[in-house]
Amino acid sequence: MILHNKILVIGSNCFSGASFADHCLSLGYKVIGISRSEEYPSIFLPYKNNNSLKNFEFIQADLNKDSDRITHIIQDNKIPIIVNFAAQGMVGESWQNPIHWFTTNTLGHITLHNKIKNFDFIKKYVHISTPEVYGSCEGIVKEDHPFNPSTPYAVSKAACDLSLKTFHKTYNFPVVWTRASNVYGAYQALYRIIPKTIFSILAGKKLPLHGGGHSVRSFIHIKDIASATLKIAEESPIGEVYHISTNRFVSIRDLVKMICEILNVKFEDSVEITEDRPGKDAAYTLDSNKIRQKLNWNDKISLEEGIEETIQWVESNFEELKKYPDYYIHKQ
Repeated sequence: MILHNKILVIGSNCFSGASFADHCLSLGYKVIGISRSEEYPSIFLPYKNNNSLKNFEFIQADLNKDSDRITHIIQDNKIPIIVNFAAQGMVGESWQNPIHWFTTNTLGHITLHNKIKNFDFIKKYVHISTPEVYGSCEGIVKEDHPFNPSTPYAVSKAACDLSLKTFHKTYNFPVVWTRASNVYGAYQALYRIIPKTIFSILAGKKLPLHGGGHSVRSFIHIKDIASATLKIAEESPIGEVYHISTNRFVSIRDLVKMICEILNVKFEDSVEITEDRPGKDAAYTLDSNKIRQKLNWNDKISLEEGIEETIQWVESNFEELKKYPDYYIHKQ
C-alpha cells in the first residue's frame, strides 16, 4: 500500500540502493536517486530495465561535498521518505584509509542529518546500518545487542547510528535503522563473494578463500532486502531497529562448495586458501523475528534459487562483465 508516492534513495548507484529503487518503481513510486558518481553502467542497475523508468530521476551529488544541495533537493521536493544507502562499505579496506570511512560514514551523514533534522514533512528516514557494529558474536543476535565494532568501517557506522539515536531523542527525528545479513543477487559488483565465485569459475581463475572460508554468514537475496526495506519505510514506528535476514546460516566455505557443485567443478581446483583479513568477525547470526512478527514480512527466495538466478545473470552477461574488475577499487 502506497502511503507516500515519492522516495529519495541516497546511494542509488550501489547494489542495494539500485535494487531498492527498482522495487519502488515497480510498485508505482516516484524515485529520486542520488549518488556521488555518474550513473553506473546498466549492467549493474536493475532499474534501467524497469517499465516505469520515467518515474526515476538521477542526480549526481556527493554527500561529503554537496550536503547543501542535497538538503535543497529534499526541501524543494518535500520528500516524505528518505532511504540512505550511501557508505564506504568495504570492511577489510577500511584499515588502509580509515579517515575516508569516517569522513563519509560518520561526518558526511551527520552533516546532512543536522541540516534536515527539523523538516517536519519527512515522515521516515531509513538509515541502512550494518551488523558489523556488533563485532563477532556468539549465538543469535537481537536488535538490542551491545555494540562492539572491530574494524574502522564498523566503528564509523556505529558512530553514525549513535548520533542518529541522539537526534531521535532530542529532535524526534523520524529515523529507523536496518541491519541486514549479506546480500546477493543479479547486478551485484563482481568483487562480492557470490558473483566473484561464479565469475572466477567461469573465467577459469582460482578464488582466494580468506582464512579457509570458515566465517559463518546468512545470505539474503536482494529482492527480499528491497521488500523488507520498503515495508519498514512505510509501516514501522520511528526509532526502531530491524534485522533483515534469513534463518539459514552457512560458512563461506560451504557457500563456495555449493556454487562449485551447481557449476559442476571441483572445490579443490577452484579455490586457493589465503590469509584472513584483519578484524574479520567470525559469525553474524541475526535474529529477524522482529520484522517478521511486527511487520508481517518474510523472505521468499531460497539460497539455491538465488544462486541459480545469479549464475544465469553472470553467464548471460559474461562477455560484458569481463570488461569490469572483479576486485574493489577504492574511491575517496
